[in-house]
Amino acid sequence: MITHVVLFKLADKSPGTIRKVEEMLLALKGKVPQVRSIEVGKDVLRSARSYDIALTVRFDSLKDLEAYQVHPDHREAADYIAKVREAIAVVDYESA
Repeated sequence: MITHVVLFKLADKSPGTIRKVEEMLLALKGKVPQVRSIEVGKDVLRSARSYDIALTVRFDSLKDLEAYQVHPDHREAADYIAKVREAIAVVDYESA
């Protein structure tokens, strides 16, 4: 199994933008067939070092992650988030 973790620090931290990003990410579960599970968390501490949104997506294989990366619905969400984010951090790892 491959786990894809992404942290987003948003330039626009308004409730509307946070809600839209959360909704777009959660909607990928129903649109991208390779997604096995998806979780979106919103930061509750709001400290200076905090990121605003955490995304965790699980796939059966690296090939499935690669297909997700180029899927049109993922690209649409990624393009929107690129316009409203300040920073991003990503880690992909394999687990049993």
